[in-house]
Amino acid sequence: MLNLEMNNIREPGAQHLANALQHNKTLTMLNLEGNLIEDLGVQHLADALRRNTTLTTLELGFVGITNLGARHLADALLQNTTLTTLELGRNYIENDGARDLANALRQNTTLATLDLWKNQIGDSGARDLADALQHNTVILIPSSSIPCLCLQFLI
Repeated sequence: MLNLEMNNIREPGAQHLANALQHNKTLTMLNLEGNLIEDLGVQHLADALRRNTTLTTLELGFVGITNLGARHLADALLQNTTLTTLELGRNYIENDGARDLANALRQNTTLATLDLWKNQIGDSGARDLADALQHNTVILIPSSSIPCLCLQFLI
């Protein structure tokens, strides 16, 4: 586990960490919450996720991700078979980003927890995620104070 939450890591630091992740065979959890790595930093991490076979938890809450960053992660989820938890709360993901993540969830069979708390997802994004849950049983966490909510049962 590597917890770098609430530091001052930006895109260059994310790129260094991504380079290390491509070769690391032991790290299972990386927490970058609260570091302003933004979409470009997320792109580096997404590229690493395509090759990494040990990381099971990636926490990217409050890092400045927009729809573009969500698309990078969605593309990585199409190839990654080890990530089980992806935390993306408190970012700037909107309906388009939710749609991209939903499309990835239709094919990804390992992700079990996706936290999209406090983004900017509206009705169409919620619909896309709900549709994807018919193919995948990803649990969405609405808040740390509320028990997990599985949208599959709301359809």
